[in-house]
Amino acid sequence: MNKKITVLPGDGIGPEIVAEAIKVLDRVAEKFDHSFDYTYVDIGGCSIDKFGTPITDEGMEKCKSADSVLLGAVGGPKWDTCPPAIRPEKALLAVRKELGLFANLRPTRLFPQLADASPLKKEIVGNGIDLLIVRELTGGVYFGERRTEEVNGELVATDIMPYSEHEIERIGRVAFETAMKRGKKLASVDKANVLDTSRLWRKTMHRLAEEYPEVEYSDILVDNTAMQLIKNPTQFDVLVTENMFGDILSDEASMLTGSIGMMPSASLSSGTLGMYEPIHGSAPDIAGMNIANPIGTILSAAMMLRYSFDMAAEADAIEAAVNAVLDEGCRTGDIMQEGMKKTSCSEMGDLVAERI
Repeated sequence: MNKKITVLPGDGIGPEIVAEAIKVLDRVAEKFDHSFDYTYVDIGGCSIDKFGTPITDEGMEKCKSADSVLLGAVGGPKWDTCPPAIRPEKALLAVRKELGLFANLRPTRLFPQLADASPLKKEIVGNGIDLLIVRELTGGVYFGERRTEEVNGELVATDIMPYSEHEIERIGRVAFETAMKRGKKLASVDKANVLDTSRLWRKTMHRLAEEYPEVEYSDILVDNTAMQLIKNPTQFDVLVTENMFGDILSDEASMLTGSIGMMPSASLSSGTLGMYEPIHGSAPDIAGMNIANPIGTILSAAMMLRYSFDMAAEADAIEAAVNAVLDEGCRTGDIMQEGMKKTSCSEMGDLVAERI
């Protein structure tokens, strides 16, 4: 099978970690008789430096014409003074909008080998954490109307948080379908005791729940969710929520694993096109030092195979290889433990690729 992948290495450690994911994908192609064609596009700060814009029209078209997109990371202090309209992060919002990427899947998995790295006690994490947050990505307060105006002699800022039934229904279906493929358990996160958008969210989710009687469904308020993620994270399988709540909760959940460098993500459209990236930033302070953790990016590539290319066996092979390398005691600096073997970014990519 031949697939076209547009690669967006980006800034900071982005090129380093993406190179290791490509190394692993090439091994998968060799092992399973596939071919992956890569097209590289500048995005973020490096694109601003070259072209004066965080992503060019040509680059965007290459994203649209691909079977999938693999992203490293964008941004850094170098571009903090750029005008808001051309900040590196604007490219991510543009890609999400142009590709229709409305569903963000953020798994949080605490590998048993790294249980000591979690900030939670062992009696809380048990045999490991394995949950998935499904975040609506193109609606809500981040995309609503915003304004700042003077009222009675002082500035007043307003941000509008709109949601329509169809936006809620489509992300809800993604969540239910995902739950059907996992533990058939879904919690919908809202603030229905305060917000009209959340009351519409809950009403729509209840209607959808009738179509999925096999899924154990529940509602949970966002503030309680934040507490329960710390108190008892193993109670959750799939969580679904709107854009801002999902942004905050997924970052909280990621730290349950002890390192944000381990966490992949997928942003999906209504078709098979998706963008896959680790959830961490560009870490410019360690760029070029070959010490970044590429596992989050490698696991993002596995998600690409699973969700966009329907290559479940290939995705399983990558995840098994990561487990094998961790079993052997290999650790990048962010997950280093006493008695383990300190491993560079490129060495980690080599080791995972060799074990597929």
